[in-house]
Amino acid sequence: MTVIDSIPVRAAQAGPQVPCDLRGGHPLPEGRDHYTISEVAQVTGLTAHTLRWYERIGLMPHVDRSHTGQRRFRNRDLDWLAFVGKLRLTGMPVADMVRYAELVREGEHTFEERQELLEATRRDVRARIAELQDTLAVLDYKIDVYADARKTSERFWQA
Repeated sequence: MTVIDSIPVRAAQAGPQVPCDLRGGHPLPEGRDHYTISEVAQVTGLTAHTLRWYERIGLMPHVDRSHTGQRRFRNRDLDWLAFVGKLRLTGMPVADMVRYAELVREGEHTFEERQELLEATRRDVRARIAELQDTLAVLDYKIDVYADARKTSERFWQA
């Protein structure tokens, strides 16, 4: 088992549903977890086209195939897609996500490089959060200005 295979998928406390968020856990138990591409699309909210593209560019690990050549996804693939969905939300460039996937496939000797990539992404996310907090403060100020102006206007017309 690799580190990425063991990442727990946590339920979000609140907020909008994001693609690949497995809030209720896996639909099928281990050992019977054979999903078609359409089932994975339904569970994750991604399109079959996107799933094929992820596989083609190297963002998806090897996906098993049935004897007829049909893709058969496993719970570990759903976990990986949940993680990729979180990386997408960070704004990480696709090239960096593909590089991360390559590092995972290369094995444990890449832990340090993976950690560095994730730490850089975390710095970017924290900077964006700070920008958004500043933006929120400006919005709150303007909303308060308009609320005060409306109250003043209403008192003027009632007098």
